[in-house]
Formats: sequence, structure tokens, C-alpha cells
Amino acid sequence: MKEYLIERQKMVDKALDTFLPKSTAKPKTIHKAMRYSIFAGGKRLRPILCLAAAECCGGKPDAAVPLACAVECIHTYSLIHDDLPCMDDDDLRRGMPTSHKVFGEAVAVLAGDALLTFAFELVSQVPDWPRHSLRELVRELAVASGSRNLIAGQVVDLESEGKKVSVPLLRFIHESKTAALLSSSIRLGAMSGNATPAQLQNLSNFGRALGLAFQVIDDILDVTQTSETLGKSAGKDITAGKATYPSVVGLERSREIARTLTQEAHASLKPLGGKAEILHGLADHLLAREY
Repeated sequence: MKEYLIERQKMVDKALDTFLPKSTAKPKTIHKAMRYSIFAGGKRLRPILCLAAAECCGGKPDAAVPLACAVECIHTYSLIHDDLPCMDDDDLRRGMPTSHKVFGEAVAVLAGDALLTFAFELVSQVPDWPRHSLRELVRELAVASGSRNLIAGQVVDLESEGKKVSVPLLRFIHESKTAALLSSSIRLGAMSGNATPAQLQNLSNFGRALGLAFQVIDDILDVTQTSETLGKSAGKDITAGKATYPSVVGLERSREIARTLTQEAHASLKPLGGKAEILHGLADHLLAREY
């Protein structure tokens, strides 16, 4: 699994370097800012899941690369905006100063905007597949990153700071803010592999369970790891009064929930047989991660 992750990470990084405007393109400031955040050391989890889902459905990773890179652009844009003083106000991301600390708030906002729009430019480069049209692919990414999912989660997350939050509302925040885009990454990869309706449904179920498990684990790591290990400010959620699984149900119950969700993710892959071996491995890897 380690070798697979390293290989696919290099593949995605190379593609992003090729796709993104060079830092010398005018105006240089915005392109430097876009590249700064993209290449600040991300794990490339979402694009790797996109590529793995494509392979699971018999597709070629190369065909899914523009979609994988589009998802990473959306994810990075969301992190740039999430770190802004008006949002979560963080100075550290991926072990480096956040975009607004380096380029100022105005350019950071614009860098996020630019990555968001560039993602759809990347999606436009892929062809229609027999079962999945370009229109379907564009809509998939738009819905996942829009006001009913990613942005919805961010809004409710901000509105819930310092308040007592129910488990259903906490789940809504995490499913919207994190799981929706992660699940969409998997669905886009499956579509590029010309997934059958049954394959797409199974992988959608896998993505939803895995995406929520990922965020629960993130919540756990925020209170159990150091800033140096995480590459971002540890304990920030508690300080800000954020709604997290440890703060709502406790640390041990959070660990149980993460394990149960990972088991659900594995169960969703059962109909796919041996083709899903890499996805099984990725699910176990995420459960055991320390950053």
C-alpha cells in the first residue's frame, strides 16, 4: 500500500504541475499563490481514491487523471478559504504557513477562487464515456462542492461554534463538509472507468462511509497528535469550540464509530470482489493513520 500511495502521489503531482498555469504566467502573484497551496505537501488522498476507483471498474488511471486533479484543486481551494481569519483563522496548513499569511487575505481568496474554477476547466478535458456523459461529471463535482454539500457543511460548522450540537447535526456537518467531496472523488473515478449502475452504487456507499470515517479520525487526531505531526494546529477545534466527535460523544466512542464506519466501507466493496483490493487497503490505511 505504501508503494502504491507513493507512486500515485507522484503521478498526481506530475499531472498537477503540467496542468496548472506556470508561476511565470501573468499575473505571477495569483499563479504563485495557486501553486504554493497545491504543492504544500498534501497527501493527495482524494485523487488517489479517484484513480483507484477507476481501476476497480476496469478503467485506466491516465483517463481519470484530469478528474483526480480537479478534485484536488477543489479540496485545496476549500482549505485556503477554511484557513482565512474570517473562517477558522489558522496560520499553519500541511506544515507550512497558510496562503493568507504568505500572500495576504485578498490574494488567498482569489487563489481559492481560481483553483475552484480551474477544476471545471480540467473536467472539461475528459471525454464522454458510454454510460457517463461529461454533463454528468460536471454536475457531480458541482453538487459535491456547492451549497448543499461542501459549503453547507462549512456554514453549519461556523454556526455551531460554541454551541451544544446533536449527533445527527454533527454527522450532517461532517458528511457535507468532508465526506461529500471524498465520495465524489470515488464516483468520478468510477464513471471514468465506465462503471455499471451496480458498481457505481456500491462505490458510492463505500465513499460515504469512508468519507465520514475519515473526518471522525481527523477529529480524533486533533486531540491526540501534535501540530508537528499533523502539519496543522493541533487542538484548534477545542479552542474554537468546534463540533467534533470527541467533544460530542467522547474519544473512545469516536474510535468505535470510526471502526464501525470503516467496516461499513469494507462491506460495501464486497460485491466488487478482488477488483476492490486497493480500495480495501486504502480504507485500512486511513483508519490506522496518525496524521
